[in-house]
Amino acid sequence: MDNRSEASEFLSSRRAKLTPEDVGLPDVGQRRVPGLRRGEVAALAGVSIEYYSKLERGALAGVSASILDAIARALRLDDAERSHLFNLAQAADGTSELLRPRRRAKTWMPRPSLTWVLDAITGGPALIRNGRMDLLATNPLGRAMHESLYERATGPVPNFARYTFLDDDSRRFYPDWDTAADTAVAILRTEAGRDPHDRLMHDLVGELATRSEEFRRRWSSHDVRLHGAGTKRFHHTAVGELELAYESVDMVSDPGLSLTVYAAEPASRTAHALALLGSLAASTTVAEPQVRKA
Repeated sequence: MDNRSEASEFLSSRRAKLTPEDVGLPDVGQRRVPGLRRGEVAALAGVSIEYYSKLERGALAGVSASILDAIARALRLDDAERSHLFNLAQAADGTSELLRPRRRAKTWMPRPSLTWVLDAITGGPALIRNGRMDLLATNPLGRAMHESLYERATGPVPNFARYTFLDDDSRRFYPDWDTAADTAVAILRTEAGRDPHDRLMHDLVGELATRSEEFRRRWSSHDVRLHGAGTKRFHHTAVGELELAYESVDMVSDPGLSLTVYAAEPASRTAHALALLGSLAASTTVAEPQVRKA
């Protein structure tokens, strides 16, 4: 994942998504490729076409925040895309390495107090993951919900991206598989821009790109996203369809990790299914060492 090519392909892919009509410009002349011309983006951003062309070749080192902001506005970037552009610029000038929090150990173990917090969440599944989408810890209901992910894990830790693209069972677990696949790749893209020196991320992307055409196609789109809140559908082998709202928050005490909590609409069919799943989980004692690569 070379930074210059990453930046170049990201900017050109965002430009290709826009039409003159999207940005209030007249559509003049035949276009050889979809999207805005470089000169149109330059004009919208208030920079010369030579300067913008340099940026789109991946030369983001030393670019000021005001210029990046102008480019983001010109390309109509959303919050996730704008953050990604700034992350790529920080990686280009080396500040991402300085700003990235350093962990003291290669393995991560939840503090007893964090385990207590997870176990205290009884209304819905809760889990902790990193930006590579490794599943690091859960509450009992989260463990029961992701039983197939644990059982079918091929790496040292369960990984949502591996499961999604390399295990056919994921198409049963995710009824909206295409959406789940798009989301997984966008999360990995976002994390790769935030921490371009993560060797384990490089290894994961290489593995998925080698083994999955579906992953390669999505990875080449350079889409990113912030995974904060929404609704997802799952199909559990024991209790059937689950439609769950979720909220995700970054863990200040563990940089790079996030906590996601799921909940069902009260008195809904999913709420009853979750209650049944909780009963099934309580009747089965699962010994799981909560030590994971972070």
